[in-house]
Amino acid sequence: MILVVDVGNTNIVLGIYKNRELLHHFRLGTNRQSTGDEYGVLIHNLFQMSHIDVRDIEGVIISSVVPPLMHVLEQMCETYLKKAPLIVGPGIKTGLNLRYENPREVGADRIVNAVAAVELYGGGPLVVVDFGTATTFDCIDDKGNYLGGAIVPGIGIATEALYQRASKLPRIELEKPKKVIGRNTIHAMQAGIIFGYAGQVDGIVGRIRSEMNAKPKVVATGGLAELIASETSSIEEVNPLLTLEGLRLIYERNC
Repeated sequence: MILVVDVGNTNIVLGIYKNRELLHHFRLGTNRQSTGDEYGVLIHNLFQMSHIDVRDIEGVIISSVVPPLMHVLEQMCETYLKKAPLIVGPGIKTGLNLRYENPREVGADRIVNAVAAVELYGGGPLVVVDFGTATTFDCIDDKGNYLGGAIVPGIGIATEALYQRASKLPRIELEKPKKVIGRNTIHAMQAGIIFGYAGQVDGIVGRIRSEMNAKPKVVATGGLAELIASETSSIEEVNPLLTLEGLRLIYERNC
């Protein structure tokens, strides 16, 4: 079995694979102040509840967009799993041809998502929309080349900004309202955020299609993908665990 770890700014998602089957996945809050011992205890408890023997873990791969946590997680893996993790970064084999001006600037999660999308949905053209702390759009052409994309503030960031910067607006739950015309402040905010982001996705995908001169398949991932995808006309597939699949594929290509 292998452990795959996707470290985002808001959550850390872990997956346990046996061969190509995802047996378990877990979601933890990202805490930059946590120590390797604290993460080790959390993972030990998760394994124990899922009846996983730590000795069965043959390897670990980590993708991270939070540099301060890398040393912490490497230490955790070596101490508690007795394994040196494979880190997604420069020099690792992905099978992806990056057409970015500076490939080192591309977030590890964006590369991992693109690898999974090409493998699962064909060589392209593709657009991967990841609804994370930031919402990212990643474009792959019909030859499987990673072209780049767009980055916008995530839904959670936008929602929290409304609460913090507009003194009369409350903090709200992200739920889809029945109508776009809200009859109270909470429904009005929910309508603006949910339907606004759906329109943003369709607008950006439309411009991407024009620039690529193609009609790429649009795949969505991330914690809020299902909530937004149902209100768009452009998203064709939703795969919340796309990043974990990409990590598995990259591990197989390097080990």
